[in-house]
Amino acid sequence: MAVKPKKVVLAYSGGLDTSIILRWLQVEKGCEVVTFTADIGQGEELEPARKKAELMGIKEIYIDDLKEEFVRDFVFPMFRANALYEGVYLLGTSIARPLIAKRLIDIVNETGADAIAHGATGKGNDQVRFELTAYALKPDIKIIAPWREWDLTSRTTLIEYAEKHQIPIPKDKRGEAPYSTDANLLHISYEGKALEDPWIEADDDMFRLTVSPEKAPDKAEYVEIEFAKGDAVAVNGKKLSPAKLLAELNAIGGRNGVGRLDLVENRYVGMKSRGIYETPGGTILHAAHRGIESITLDREAMHLKDELMPRYAKMIYTGYWFAPEREMLQAAIDQTQERVAGVVRLKLFKGHCSVVGRKSPNSLYRMDYVTFEEDSVYNQFDAEGFIKLNALRLRLGKMAQQK
Repeated sequence: MAVKPKKVVLAYSGGLDTSIILRWLQVEKGCEVVTFTADIGQGEELEPARKKAELMGIKEIYIDDLKEEFVRDFVFPMFRANALYEGVYLLGTSIARPLIAKRLIDIVNETGADAIAHGATGKGNDQVRFELTAYALKPDIKIIAPWREWDLTSRTTLIEYAEKHQIPIPKDKRGEAPYSTDANLLHISYEGKALEDPWIEADDDMFRLTVSPEKAPDKAEYVEIEFAKGDAVAVNGKKLSPAKLLAELNAIGGRNGVGRLDLVENRYVGMKSRGIYETPGGTILHAAHRGIESITLDREAMHLKDELMPRYAKMIYTGYWFAPEREMLQAAIDQTQERVAGVVRLKLFKGHCSVVGRKSPNSLYRMDYVTFEEDSVYNQFDAEGFIKLNALRLRLGKMAQQK
């Protein structure tokens, strides 16, 4: 018979659902609860979460500012890989989960807890991401996922449970929310309910980070981003920490309507889902990083990196950040970034983001070689032998057919 956990670290937002989970752990599981609230740039006041946890009798409350760690150790490594899931998604939700789960395990070790709990549902990806990370870092950890256990399967039953156990219910939570959101410094996601029909366009009033492209300024804005070893280090000549840099790009992209995405994606559990994302700073950063790589990376290194990218992106999407295969790929990717340095200039206009300039002290671009004017470094006659040697197998194959 499994030993019941005695002390649980709960990933706690302070919202209605995780507050109900908190009480459920106390009442139904008989557990002492430690709450952990991560500040990863979601833009919400976190002190109410502390006060609510105190009101519910919690003695050990962790509220941690993880913004710099999030961007430096998770977002930036991912952007060195130019990671896109299914060709378009910048993985804003996916990349936050291993950091949150890592900190949950840290707190388990600090407090002597024997379990963690989270509010992810049994239909989604987040349960997988949280739990794969937890098991990778602490193989014997116990995990409680209430949505896979309890019978509170509707908004009505959740409200009734909250009322029964004296959990404050905000007025806006008594009605059915039109969609669910997840926010951090990299993005905001919207999904569910009003957005579930993939034919229906999302209401423009929903978006929080970006103006609509139609309402963006009628004049283009230019931005310059400096890179060192594959990471952005300055915007418009101003050196910034990783988190402050991403926040600055969010503001620039947001006012120009950059970074909206409406996507039907394939969840790891097997179903398709429709999600809408705002990633203004990440969209700019992704374009800029590809721009600086275009003049600093060797052709075959770049092409191999592009071939590996979908595998790398899938690892992040499906929760394998701390898996040996992701770490192996990261080491290879990071080796390619040693000379990825310089400045990229981008033009932003009504939702569009285009690279219009790039320069680097490590540039492999040589004007004396590529010029269409007369040059003294390239013998065009050499191309004849190059072409004939590369055509040899094609010629031999056709000769064999003709026989």
